[in-house]
Amino acid sequence: MNRRLAVVSAGLSQPSSTRLLADRLTQAVERRLADEGVELDVDVVELRDLAHDITNNLVTGFAAPRLESALERITTADGLIAVTPIFTTSYSGLFKSFVDILDPQSITGMPVLIGATGGTERHSLALDYAMRPLFSYLHAVVVPTGVYAASSDWGSAEGALPERIERAAGELAALVRESDRSSQVRDPFELPAGFSPVGGYGAQ
Repeated sequence: MNRRLAVVSAGLSQPSSTRLLADRLTQAVERRLADEGVELDVDVVELRDLAHDITNNLVTGFAAPRLESALERITTADGLIAVTPIFTTSYSGLFKSFVDILDPQSITGMPVLIGATGGTERHSLALDYAMRPLFSYLHAVVVPTGVYAASSDWGSAEGALPERIERAAGELAALVRESDRSSQVRDPFELPAGFSPVGGYGAQ
């Protein structure tokens, strides 16, 4: 059994604690699914590498080939891990700009694990008052456990962060295992639902 997982990291620095958290979450999901005989193909999208293309898309409405490829890999995956740094009590502007160019219906029903990084623990609530409502608006299925990593959480193999990672990974793995999104072949010439030629092109 094969499944596809998309991972979006909105970290701006390199190396990035945001990417580190995304990798830790991905590895935990991979282990959970491997234990159940599920092979996982992972697509990682670093938003910092697409920043100019994202801005151009917002201005022109057109996606450059590299951005279009990233959007397709994300929207056709069986599940998504989305991790952003927290700036001024919310997700980063780059992360929000990327979400703004997603088709509002493109991740309907998709299992999503949300994660965030920040300097102090007090920003952890941004997961629930900013990120969770954002993906709920897009009709994604957000797993119950969000994972926030403050600067003080790194450097220990034990503690709250590893426990949260494992719990969230188990929740996402269970949903990804049952997903069949990536096996659904989409016809690029398929007409949108509800389309009717009556009153369409040529109507007065």
